[in-house]
Amino acid sequence: MDSSRMILSVTQINEYIRSLINQDEVLSMITVRGEISNLTIHRSGHIYFTLKDEGSVLKAVLFRSSAQKIKFALKEGMGVIVYGRVSVYAPSGQYQLYAENIQPDGIGALYLAYEQIKQRLANEGLFDSNRKKSLPQFPSNIGIVTSPTGAAIHDMINVMSRRYPIAKLTLYPSLVQGENAYKSIISGIRYFNETKSVDIIIIGRGGGSLEDLWAFNSVELAYAIADSEIPIISAVGHESDFTIADFVADLRAPTPSAAAELAVPDALSVRNSIKFNLSSIEKSTLAKITQAKQRLAMLASSGVLTSKLNILDSYRMNLTILSDKLDSSIESIISNKKFSFSISAAKLNSISPLNTLSRGYAIVQNNCGTALSSIKDFNNGDEITVHLADGNLKATVTKIHDNGEKHDA
Repeated sequence: MDSSRMILSVTQINEYIRSLINQDEVLSMITVRGEISNLTIHRSGHIYFTLKDEGSVLKAVLFRSSAQKIKFALKEGMGVIVYGRVSVYAPSGQYQLYAENIQPDGIGALYLAYEQIKQRLANEGLFDSNRKKSLPQFPSNIGIVTSPTGAAIHDMINVMSRRYPIAKLTLYPSLVQGENAYKSIISGIRYFNETKSVDIIIIGRGGGSLEDLWAFNSVELAYAIADSEIPIISAVGHESDFTIADFVADLRAPTPSAAAELAVPDALSVRNSIKFNLSSIEKSTLAKITQAKQRLAMLASSGVLTSKLNILDSYRMNLTILSDKLDSSIESIISNKKFSFSISAAKLNSISPLNTLSRGYAIVQNNCGTALSSIKDFNNGDEITVHLADGNLKATVTKIHDNGEKHDA
């Protein structure tokens, strides 16, 4: 053995080889196509796997910081394209691919993630029709979770104010795009469930790309929708756009405007339907009365009956009584229906400020237009405006009475 040769340790050799590889420009950033095998997801969050093709294998590692950015789940046998660098792990003397990003081979990463989430939640039963809640026919309060500046909220307000103006709309301002948008939408759903202030919740936004709509494909949002005690309508994008939220929601609307139409009835159609039903009841009732009277007259004039007048007198009387009861019952039904309508009309009228004024009350305002309700709001010499049912008048405060005491101006 030549003692003049340098003797190197195993570590020195491995470190030297690693420095050579690290200096190689080609290996410092490469793109590799292959099939995943020997996939291991460590509890630390790091992912270890092997890339293989028909002739060779290449060990690879995806550290947790990079793995958290991958939206789809890696599977054994999946074809992928990996971006990263090749280096040597000195302790084992083994070179490997340090992956920084992974894309599915032949299909978009977001679309693959979407399909994986969809399949997972379908297997869990979140899309089953038997768990979906029915929408109330006549909702009084509707909660909307969307952006306050987007076109979606304006479209829904316009539709609802035209179709069913008596419904109260409550907007929960939410992000609808971006990394944390799904958390904002979940907060809106939980707010309405905790306050129990609405009958229906609508979540949604206008159209966009798959990436723009990604917040509505969140697994966390899907669970929040499924857990909601209040029925939820999903109105995301255009008619051709489908998100995970659409499949989990109790009802999917193709657009925000369509969601507004599905959430509330058409007040004009309801009014016309009630009028038609009342008219039908009245006509049907009158027809039955006429038919009963005709039958009674026919029986009274029957030869068999007239020959036995003494026997039939009591039956005739009973029929007359029954006829009167029928007339009275029908009139009572019609009267009750009309009374119900008048009660509803009175309730609407009772909340009118003009109705309050017409009963002798007045509204007093100062020069700034502020309504005053206490003598503490007045000073001697103040000019005030008194609003009555048929007009208003100007007045000046000259005396103030407080608990029986009088104060002159």
